[in-house]
Amino acid sequence: MTMLDDRTTAETTWPAAYPQGYAVVDVETTGLARDDRIVSAAVYRLDARGNVEDHWYTLVNPERDPGPVWIHGLTSAVLADAPLFKEVAGEFAERLEGRVLVAHNAMFDWQMIAREYARAAETVPVRQRLCTIALSKELALPLPNHKLESLAAHFGVVQQRAHHALDDARVLAEAFRPSLHAAARDGVRLPLLECRPLTEWSDAPAAPRVGYQGGPGSFRGGGWRPSRKRPPCPYPNPGRYADGAPLRQGMRIAFSGDTSVDRELLEDRAVEAGLHVATSVSRLTSLLVTNDPDSATSKTVKAKAFGTPVVDEAAFTHLLRDVAPADG
Repeated sequence: MTMLDDRTTAETTWPAAYPQGYAVVDVETTGLARDDRIVSAAVYRLDARGNVEDHWYTLVNPERDPGPVWIHGLTSAVLADAPLFKEVAGEFAERLEGRVLVAHNAMFDWQMIAREYARAAETVPVRQRLCTIALSKELALPLPNHKLESLAAHFGVVQQRAHHALDDARVLAEAFRPSLHAAARDGVRLPLLECRPLTEWSDAPAAPRVGYQGGPGSFRGGGWRPSRKRPPCPYPNPGRYADGAPLRQGMRIAFSGDTSVDRELLEDRAVEAGLHVATSVSRLTSLLVTNDPDSATSKTVKAKAFGTPVVDEAAFTHLLRDVAPADG
C-alpha cells in the first residue's frame, strides 16, 4: 500500500463501525497454565487508524519461580525488586480502558491478564479483543505459518529482541497498522471477540503438572489431569468438519498435545459453543485439534488412520467465533 493509498483509506473509506482505539499488548509469563503468572507486560496505545500514541512497559514480580528464563531472559534476581501485579494493575488498566485489546494469539494474553486482575480483586477495563492471527486469516495473508516473526517479515518489520514484551508489542503494533488499513480498504469485518472477566478464581492448580522438561525449546505446559465429567452434548453429531466450513453444534472435538491456552479453558469454550469434547479419537470424531500433527500420540495416529480432519489451536479458536446451530 502506498502512502497515498494509505491516506485515501484513512480519510475517505474508513469503516464507521471500526473501533476508536486499540491497546496492542504482549505479556511474558512463567508458563502457559492457569496458575502461571505474568513477569513482564507492554502496551502500545494506538488511535482508530493504528497510529502509535504512546507505549508502556513494566516488569512484574511473579512471587514464584520465573519459569523459562531461556525464553524471556528474566531471572529471579532481575524480578526480585519488580512491582507486584496488584501494584501496576491501575497503570495497566489506564492503558487498556476503552480500547480493543490486540495481541498475537489474543486468547492467551487475555486469559493471563484476566487471571492477574482476578487475583488482585479488580476488573479489567476492556470489553473486546482482536487476535492478529485471526485477522491475518481474514485478510488471507500469504504467511508460511502464524508466528509473529512471519507476520512481521510480511510487512517488513524488524524484530530486535524476540520474547521481550516491549519489542514484541512494538513489532505487533507496526504489523497491525498495515493489517488494519488493508481490512478497511477491502471492507473486511474485524474479528472482534468479547472479553469476559473472571468471576471466580482459585490459585490452586487443576492437577499435578509436568512443568519444564529438557531445557530450552522443550517447555511442556500442563500435565496429566483427571478427566472432568460433563453433561451429555444435547445435539446430534452432524459428522466431520469440512475445511472452509464452520463448526456445527454437536461435532465431536478431540484435543492432543500441548496448547498455549490451558486445555480446560479450550474445552470449556467448546462446550459452551455446543460442541462435544471427546477424550479419544474414533471414526465418529469430527475434528482433532493439535499444534503438533506429526507427533506420534495415539490420537494423532488414529486421526491419520481414520482420515479425521486436523487443525491447530489458532485455527480452532478462530472457528469457535462462529459455530453454526445444530440441524433441525
